Amino acid sequence: MTYTQPPPLNKEDIEAFLKEAKIARFCSLNEDGTIHAAPVWFIYKNGSIAIGTPAATRKVRNVKHNKNVTVLVDDPETAKGVLIYGKAELDYNYDIQEAIEIYEKYMPKEQAEKFAQGLSKASKGGGVKINVKPERVISFDTTKDSALEAASKG
Repeated sequence: MTYTQPPPLNKEDIEAFLKEAKIARFCSLNEDGTIHAAPVWFIYKNGSIAIGTPAATRKVRNVKHNKNVTVLVDDPETAKGVLIYGKAELDYNYDIQEAIEIYEKYMPKEQAEKFAQGLSKASKGGGVKINVKPERVISFDTTKDSALEAASKG
């Protein structure tokens, strides 16, 4: 038996998964050719991934010289995931309300407001929103994989 790739999620499942998942791994290219991977908080909105980050981060520096990025969102408990290849755009007009919107996914609104304001004050150069526009999306759902299930029983 040859094992390749688990079945994909359908479009509706991808949308729901990206709206609910908590952590993404944002991957960008360092100037020396190595990959920088960082866990990030994000929201999925209007078909894009939005990530808030201080302007002085490696993520921002890397996107400035190469907009090609990869974002992996997965759930180790269900072994479902979405891999997004796309172009990142830097938005320096990122306002506090957009930051709060991201942080509300992870904490109550009042706490998200305080967190966003504190991060804004502490960030050298202010905040930046990284918008990732998907160009190619690959998904996987091992719960739908009959070959894997049969192999695990046999």
